[in-house]
Amino acid sequence: MWAASDEGTSPMWEQVSRVPMRAWNFTEQFLGFSYPFWGPISLVHLWRAVRRSNIVHLHDSLYMGSVFAYMFARLLRKPVVVTQHVGMIPYSQPILRGLLVIANRTFTRQVLGRCDRCIFISTKVQKYYGDFVQFRTAPLYIPSGIVNAVFRPVDRHERQFLLAKLSLPADKPVMLFVGRFLERKGLKILRSLAERFPECHWVFIGRGPIDPSTWELPNVSCPGSVDQAQLISHFQSADLLVLPSVGEGFPAVVQQAMACGTPALISEDTAVGMPEIGSLVFVSNLAVANLAAKLRAILGSSEEELEARRGATADFAHSHWNWEKCADTYQTILTQLTS
Repeated sequence: MWAASDEGTSPMWEQVSRVPMRAWNFTEQFLGFSYPFWGPISLVHLWRAVRRSNIVHLHDSLYMGSVFAYMFARLLRKPVVVTQHVGMIPYSQPILRGLLVIANRTFTRQVLGRCDRCIFISTKVQKYYGDFVQFRTAPLYIPSGIVNAVFRPVDRHERQFLLAKLSLPADKPVMLFVGRFLERKGLKILRSLAERFPECHWVFIGRGPIDPSTWELPNVSCPGSVDQAQLISHFQSADLLVLPSVGEGFPAVVQQAMACGTPALISEDTAVGMPEIGSLVFVSNLAVANLAAKLRAILGSSEEELEARRGATADFAHSHWNWEKCADTYQTILTQLTS
């Protein structure tokens, strides 16, 4: 069973029973961060789902659904596995940073320390919590897996076909952003870059309170949320994924773009989350001038250099983030806890 407040993010496999939850995410609109609040009926549905389950698997530990799922699992004596994606988020508002520190040092510390197995998708996040959490069992580092047959690179001719299909210009470099339209994802920085690089076309996929469609920039398009097929087409056709975000472990969209052969320009804060990627990604600090200089250098690279990078990027992603290997590792862990 998959219980979430956004049913659209749930797996589409037939053997997965979806339990959509009604929630209010007013914090995103008014405070700039996402924290869905579940209603009492949804919590009743969650209790029943936990009661019917043999094991509870949480993705991050501070969301309201995760908090109650953990408490219900402990009351019902069900084993709990936590996959922790994020650590400390450097919000611009001091009060939000302070509240997150308190939450991480209290509740998150208890959940990660007392769960039956704790898994991190990023070495950076593992180190952050390892400084103050006493784990019940040794935590594991398991990068998120990518389905190679789905997220795959295409040749130049197919990229041209996809650009036409998506109504994107074939004579301009296409810069792609995928994620929530939030400050910590770098939306304000991206606006400055779009203004500085009118020779590029900027595509924003996602939703949130900072809406790029209101910027009135002729080189910006904002299709909003798209289905998986369209998302993959955007990954495959783009020249570069640009994600100047902070406070993340290692975003899945970077892995997905790389699996499609699309290079990524990411922040130093994100790059340390998975140091094994080395020079396969472009990295910069978040100063707009430095990001602009890095982007200018990328755009000045030869076509042969960029094509070679696309191939190396896809090869690395497919060999290091194989979905089947990741799933087998999780299956072993879940089987051990329920046997």
